[in-house]
Amino acid sequence: MTQEHKTPGSLMAAEAAQSLDVFAKSAVQPVAARLGTPRAIYTIARGSSDAAANILSYEFMRELGIPATSLPPSVFSLGGGVVMGGAAVLVISQSGASHDLVLSAKGASRAGAKVLALTNQPDSAVEAVSDVTLPIGAGPELAVPATKSVIGSVAAGMALLGNLNPGYVAKARHAAKAVGGMSMQHPQAAALQAAFLRARHVYVIGRDTGYGAAHEVALKLKECCALHAEAYSSSEVLHGPLQLATNPLMVLILDTGLADIQDSLDQAEARFRTVDCDVHRVAMSDMGVDGVTPAAAAAALLAVMYPVILGTALALGLDPDAPETLSKVTQTT
Repeated sequence: MTQEHKTPGSLMAAEAAQSLDVFAKSAVQPVAARLGTPRAIYTIARGSSDAAANILSYEFMRELGIPATSLPPSVFSLGGGVVMGGAAVLVISQSGASHDLVLSAKGASRAGAKVLALTNQPDSAVEAVSDVTLPIGAGPELAVPATKSVIGSVAAGMALLGNLNPGYVAKARHAAKAVGGMSMQHPQAAALQAAFLRARHVYVIGRDTGYGAAHEVALKLKECCALHAEAYSSSEVLHGPLQLATNPLMVLILDTGLADIQDSLDQAEARFRTVDCDVHRVAMSDMGVDGVTPAAAAAALLAVMYPVILGTALALGLDPDAPETLSKVTQTT
């Protein structure tokens, strides 16, 4: 290991810094296979890959008008599977090595689905049992917390969507140019880091594709900073979870700029401010970028949050490259 890699956070910093370049390349990659239009799309993933799948599911439903939702790998790895005729299954995995995802791909194929794999590792076990593979194209990722491969997964999913709906290709190209050229330095980065450092509990709130981004930010706060964080939809959080705001609570709202979600985000922000929560809203407009698809906006918000989370971890004396209890490839059943 080089001296550079011994510096806490150096791997995550270098890899996160490549995220927007990965997005710009992967979102416009060619997809040669003729996939047609499935009757439904099911995603199978875990951790950060599942957050990317959540982001993509909203984009697929909006653009294709078909159901897109997550299936737990245990349906196939522990159970007998479900009927999948006419459906597509999208397996997202940075390593492509998790045994339960391999079993899921095999099981979905036996059940009649076309299996599509988004992986970052060429010639992976998941790729070997899938019908079509789209490379995430992020290059080697050595830090335990995934960054550029998460954003690359969203981008590869956008390229896939362009294959399923040719009218989406122009949107993906515009997003690749706009997001690929933006800055990863959020203008309120210092204030956000200070808020994380004084927080003990964090709600990360989004809507539509921002909900998947909220899951990823909450996961990274736990993974890198050992900070208790939960992700909520801006609609769901106003039910029972709102009561937790009677205790000190930081609220981070991720705003993709989608017009349809503004009322929901505004209502949640107002309610949390009323009970004196420490509320912060991160929006695409902060970065001077607009007019990109909601999935691209969610990926861009992740790109600007990764450096803030990294800085928070380092300020806490932690090494986000190698969290104490975690490993790069998690084997689950």
